[in-house]
Amino acid sequence: MSVAVPSPRAAAGPLSIQRLTRTEDGEQLHGLLWRAGPGWRMISSAVLGGGLGERSWVLNAQVAHGYRRTDPDAHLADLADAAGALGPGVGLMTAADVSAYGHGHDGGVDAVATAGLRVRGWAAAPDAEPSTTRAGAGTINVVVALPVALTDAALVNAVATATEAKVQALLDAGYDCSGTPTDAVCVAARTPRPGAEVHPFAGPRSLWGARLARAVHEAVRTSVPAPCRPPDAADLRSPTSAP
Repeated sequence: MSVAVPSPRAAAGPLSIQRLTRTEDGEQLHGLLWRAGPGWRMISSAVLGGGLGERSWVLNAQVAHGYRRTDPDAHLADLADAAGALGPGVGLMTAADVSAYGHGHDGGVDAVATAGLRVRGWAAAPDAEPSTTRAGAGTINVVVALPVALTDAALVNAVATATEAKVQALLDAGYDCSGTPTDAVCVAARTPRPGAEVHPFAGPRSLWGARLARAVHEAVRTSVPAPCRPPDAADLRSPTSAP
């Protein structure tokens, strides 16, 4: 594995993304790194730095298809260290090309999404097989940054709102699914300061929840490829068939 090489920054604003490139087992792979710095609380389902707490960076790393390592948290920590990320952070991974990410912005809220949809379906599918914790070809990773402080309950609410917006974006893009078995999310909000307002709500009809939902919807909608339309009856007729 080669050391991660920074590329030009891809976005400005609250969620400023740095592109990384590395060579691993002869394959060129990409990463997206947000050096948030101090003053952020994050809630995440990520394999590294998941849960709720103070975090200073977020890494979304591409891995090879057929990824077989059983220590993804250690792998992500090594990649973050190679990129010079300092302090505690959040590490996400996916087999999708993260350089083809989508970005959304609304009223001060920034969102970035990467999408691989080769393995997808409905969350409440009947007799669903238990999902694997390893990175698969189908993974949607969503990272959101809000410029305000949220209560713990509002951060949980923000995860639900982001997930609802992701599903809405998939349906609007023409996909018949709610996501993939390995989707992950990270929501970042400012650390509360003495005397500053801490917002108690982040549902889709609250001020900041609505902005978050629109930013996530735009990020996911612009990150997913156009679905392949299955042939209809007309497409399946032979050239000589009567209408």
